[in-house]
Amino acid sequence: MNKKKIRIGIVFLLVAGLIAGSVYRLRRRENAPINALRLYGNVDIRQSRLAFYDIGRIERLLVQEGDAVEPGQLVAEMDSVRYEMAVKEAEGNANAQKQVLARMLAGSRPQDIKRARERVKAAEAMLQVAQVTYERIKKLVKGKYVPQQQLDDATAKLKTAQSDLKAAEEDLMLAVIGPRKEDIAVVEAHLKGYQATLALARQKLADTNLYAPSAGVIQDRIMEPGDMASPTTPVFTMALDRPMWVRAYVPEPSLGKIIPGMKAEITTDSFPGKIYKGWIGYISPTAEFTPKNVETAELRTRLVYQIRVYVCNPDNELRLGMPATVTLRFDASGPDKNPPGSSVCRDD
Repeated sequence: MNKKKIRIGIVFLLVAGLIAGSVYRLRRRENAPINALRLYGNVDIRQSRLAFYDIGRIERLLVQEGDAVEPGQLVAEMDSVRYEMAVKEAEGNANAQKQVLARMLAGSRPQDIKRARERVKAAEAMLQVAQVTYERIKKLVKGKYVPQQQLDDATAKLKTAQSDLKAAEEDLMLAVIGPRKEDIAVVEAHLKGYQATLALARQKLADTNLYAPSAGVIQDRIMEPGDMASPTTPVFTMALDRPMWVRAYVPEPSLGKIIPGMKAEITTDSFPGKIYKGWIGYISPTAEFTPKNVETAELRTRLVYQIRVYVCNPDNELRLGMPATVTLRFDASGPDKNPPGSSVCRDD
């Protein structure tokens, strides 16, 4: 008998709670201003996963979960010994190639040109001796004082001396002119290749430091010092809380009452009575069915438009996913046309 009474009492309390809730919602709806549109949504932000650009062992992590970071702030470092050695090797190759190019652009040294001239003079002297010997033996052969073989030998020596002189003169000309422009172009091309390798090595060394791409708050510290990092494995998850907005949905009949830049008031259950300033920053150009997380039996087939209401969060009280109520006020002449932008946050 007692159990039956307890069950009846529980049912009575549940019914009473449902009636009280319905009355509260009815009164709340009745108390809503006539010249305003009230929407319900959730605080939304973007997330970024921070990872190193290359592979290596993590040496230091400089931030923890919950730390606020600014754009360009150093948040982690990778062991850079291998990358520093690669930079030194690339610098050595590039510097050596620079010296090769400088030597070619400077042309032949005066000593080289002088040595080439001396070789020409020596070749001229040898040619003169070979010419005199040839003429003498030619006369002796003609008088049949010496055999024909000696004339043949003298002729060969004369031709050799002539060839040596021609080669010496060409060497002198090349020494005076200097390297060919095609050879210089090849050396310059090699130098550019070494310089590109050096730039890549320096960039890889710089990538051993991980920086925050924008302002935000560290949500998760996924890896620890000593772990092997890679481009596909994030080290941190960061919440991009600038800007922060509330994602809400406007019924199609109310779409004509709002415009981008319209002022908004945002409230939450976590801070009753506190109003956050905001403005409409985005209105979806396409309709969609009411999302399931805000769906009721009567709204199940209603078309809505997604809007993004940017909100000022000076005290960092709003959090990702927090339910929020958006109130858009307007008069009989239409919506309040406030220019869009973060200037609303500076009206305090």
